[in-house]
Amino acid sequence: MSSRPSFIGAVEIGTSKISVLVGEYTGRELAIIGCGECSSRGIIKGGVVDYKAASECTHSALEQAERDAGERIELVFLAQTGGHLEGFYNEASVNVKAADNMIEPADIRTVCDLAKSKQLPEGRAVVHHIRRPFRVDGRLVPAMPENLVGQRLEVGYWTVHGQEQRLADNIHVIRGFNLEVRELVLSSLASGHMVTTAEDRQHGVLVLDIGAGTTDYVLYRDGAPHTTGVLPVGGTHLTNDLSIGLRLTDGQAEKLKLRFGRANVQTKDRATKVWLDGNFSIGDRQFSQQAIEHITSARTWELLEVVKKRLGNAFSPETCAAGVVLTGGTAKLAGIADVAAKVFGVPTHLGEAPTWVAENLRDPGFHTSLGLLYYGVSAQTEKSGPVRGSGGFLTGLKRLFATS
Repeated sequence: MSSRPSFIGAVEIGTSKISVLVGEYTGRELAIIGCGECSSRGIIKGGVVDYKAASECTHSALEQAERDAGERIELVFLAQTGGHLEGFYNEASVNVKAADNMIEPADIRTVCDLAKSKQLPEGRAVVHHIRRPFRVDGRLVPAMPENLVGQRLEVGYWTVHGQEQRLADNIHVIRGFNLEVRELVLSSLASGHMVTTAEDRQHGVLVLDIGAGTTDYVLYRDGAPHTTGVLPVGGTHLTNDLSIGLRLTDGQAEKLKLRFGRANVQTKDRATKVWLDGNFSIGDRQFSQQAIEHITSARTWELLEVVKKRLGNAFSPETCAAGVVLTGGTAKLAGIADVAAKVFGVPTHLGEAPTWVAENLRDPGFHTSLGLLYYGVSAQTEKSGPVRGSGGFLTGLKRLFATS
């Protein structure tokens, strides 16, 4: 591999903001050298609805990040979210061919190809094939099973797919800046990689990335992603509920949510009032703090209950010993960890970036972008060698996680 460093971009096109980080990758180390942000326009629930507006704000964030880094980005890992993303599980098994029952690479390739062979409906494209651990004669094998002895080899994949047009829209925004999108990475996998440890993932852990327009989740079991999903609900829905319930503009409702919103109701006295602005300006007024908490609490409980229902039998406290980790901008809502602990019945805490991350990037709103860089680079290195070189949309969509 060339000793020349690669300059890699991580881009999250979110409902409320666009985040871009620039990493300098030398083949051994990755250093974050640039950061750019811009308020989103033309994005609703993680999807592009106005290409021109979405492009302008994304390009603004990219330019800011490149100026901050003092380098041009060569390729991009792009976070992917949205209600159009779906997943299904498919597994396969084969009889080991060798007379001595030793598992060979051909056995592994065959069973993996079979498990990934389920056809998608027209207009859908694979984003990730996420392999779960192999089994040999029913026994869980955490590593590759080559050279192990057994009669039957089994494996399953959780396959994530999305609408081709929705996926293409995000990529076109980046390509408008003359950049290659090397991989699409699920937002939940990116943030989950950043806020959990290998030990957490082995014991079982659920990561909820609650953004402005979507809630992305990933459940890990036996060290690997087990189930993923996206709900088209996030912090803006709390804002909308406040706006309707208290007859406020969206801006005013957002201000009240950030200052006084809670995931649980703590104010006992209905007569307790809070000011909208608190500066006695014209139009400033008071609201019941209890009413604010009731509104934000109701939506938060509903959101968490829907995630639990979506997970179904995949989730149980017994297989999620490391509990629930919350991240994303809305995870900063007061009391949300306590509510999640009650809903899921396991310990819950707010995710934190590793201690080596700079202070200005430790906010939960950056966890996805950070994860994109480190997760994307490690996946590329393991699966296909150097991050520089040929690649692109059609191959990239199917390659990441497609372990053979």
